[in-house]
Amino acid sequence: MQLTTQHFIALLPLLITSATVVLVMLAIAWKRNHTLTFGLSVLGLNLAFLSLLPALGVTPIEVTPLLLVDKFACYYMALVLAATLACVTLTHAYLGGESGKGYPGNREELYLLMLLSAAGGLVLVSAQHLAGLFIGLELLSVPTYGMIAYAFFNKRSLEAGIKYMVLSAAGSAFLLFGMALLYAESGNLTFAGIGAQLAADGLPSMLAQLGVGMMLIGLAFKLSLVPFHLWTPDVYEGAPAPVAAFLATASKVAVFAVLLRLYQMSPAMAGGWLSDLLTLIAIASIIFGNLLALLQNNLKRLLGYSSIAHFGYLLVALIASQGLAVEAVGVYLATYVLTSLGAFGVITLMSTPYNGRDCDALYEYRGLFWRRPYLTAVLTVMMLSLAGIPLTAGFIGKFYVVAAGVQSQQWWLLGALVIGSAIGVFYYLRVMVTLFMVEPNLRRHDAPFDWAQRAGGIMLLVVAVLAFALGVYPQPLLELVQQAGLVAVLP
Repeated sequence: MQLTTQHFIALLPLLITSATVVLVMLAIAWKRNHTLTFGLSVLGLNLAFLSLLPALGVTPIEVTPLLLVDKFACYYMALVLAATLACVTLTHAYLGGESGKGYPGNREELYLLMLLSAAGGLVLVSAQHLAGLFIGLELLSVPTYGMIAYAFFNKRSLEAGIKYMVLSAAGSAFLLFGMALLYAESGNLTFAGIGAQLAADGLPSMLAQLGVGMMLIGLAFKLSLVPFHLWTPDVYEGAPAPVAAFLATASKVAVFAVLLRLYQMSPAMAGGWLSDLLTLIAIASIIFGNLLALLQNNLKRLLGYSSIAHFGYLLVALIASQGLAVEAVGVYLATYVLTSLGAFGVITLMSTPYNGRDCDALYEYRGLFWRRPYLTAVLTVMMLSLAGIPLTAGFIGKFYVVAAGVQSQQWWLLGALVIGSAIGVFYYLRVMVTLFMVEPNLRRHDAPFDWAQRAGGIMLLVVAVLAFALGVYPQPLLELVQQAGLVAVLP
C-alpha cells in the first residue's frame, strides 16, 4: 500500500512515543541523569498527546491492514498517554532526588520500560487485526514484567514480577491458540473480516466459538476478571506504587478498548453461549471482587480487588453492546482512570522517596487527617468516587453503565451491580474513617511536608479537582465520548 503524509499524521502519537523511547535510551547510554531522563519522558509524552489534534484531522484512516486510526482510537490513546504521563510524574517523586536518599539502584530504566509499555497501549487501541492486537498486547505486557520487579531489593516485588510473567505468558498462549482456531475457521485475521465471515456462515461453528472463547480467556487474564484474577492482589502489593498505578490504568484501558472494538466489529461473537459466559464472568467479578476487598487491611490489595469489581461493572456495558454501550465504556474508563491515579498517587506520595517498602498498610493511614489534611481530602474524594457517590466522577461513570444495562434489559447483571456497589460503599467508607481516627504511635511512613509544591503533588491535586468537577459538570467529558464512537471499517 502507498503511505501518504496523512498516514504519518495519523500515526504521530505512536511515532513520537517511539522516538521518545529511542531518545531516552540514548540519553541513558550517554550519561545517567535522573532529572534529564524524567524531563525527556515528560516532554515526549506531552508532544505525543498534543499530536492527537492533527491526527484527529485525518481520521478515520486505515494505516496498513493492522491499524485503524479513528476517533475511538484517538480517545483511548489520549487516556493511555494521560495515565502514562501521570505515572511518570509519580515515578520521579517515588524514586527520590539525586542525593543518596531514595532508590539505591539505577533509576532511569523505569521510565524507558514505562514508555515502551505506553507505545504498546497505543498500538493496541488502534488494532483492527489479530496480528496488531498481539503485537500491541505483547509490547504492553513484556516491559511490565521488569517494572513490577523493579524494586528487586524487596522480595515481594520480585515475587510479583515472576507471578505476573508466568500468568501473563499463560494468558498470551490462550490468546494465540484462540486466534489460530479463528483463522482456521474464517481464513481472515481482521476483526471486521472475521465478523463478516462468521455472519455469512450463519451459526458460528464449534471451532469458531472455541477460538473466541480462548481469546476471551487470554484478555480476561490481562483484565484480571474472575476466575483469572488470582495474580492481581499480589502483583499490586508487590509492584512499586507508580507501577501499580500504571497497571491499573493505562494497561487495562488499552486491553478493554481492543476488546470493545473486537466485540463491536464482529457481531457474530456477541451471541449465544459466549454472551452467557461473559455474563457469568461479569457477575462473578462484581461479587467476588467486592467481597474479597472487604477482608483487606492493605490499601494496594484493596484497590486490586476493587479493580476486579470495576471491570465487572464495565462488562455490563460490553454485554449490552448497543445503544449507550460504547459511550458508557468511554465515560466509565475515563472516570476510573482519574480515580485510580488519585488513589495510587496518594500511596506513592506517602511512600516518597523509596525506602524499602511502600506505605500500603491501612494502619499507616490512621490519623492522616491530623498530619496531612489536604492529602486526606484527595484520598477521601477518590474513595467517594470509587464508591460511585453523587457529585464525583465515579457516579457519572456508574450511572452510564446502569443506563446501558437498563436499555438492553440486563436485569441479572444490574442486580449484581447494585449488590456489588452496596458492598463497595462499606469498604471505601472504612478507608475514609481510618483517615480521621486518633493517631497511633506506630508509624513508618509519611508524605513530605511540601508534597503539594512538587510535580507529583500538583498532578494529584489536579486529579482530585477533576474528579470533583466532572461529577458536578460532566458535559465536556460526555461530548468528548459521544464524538469518539466506533466507525465502520474502511474498504
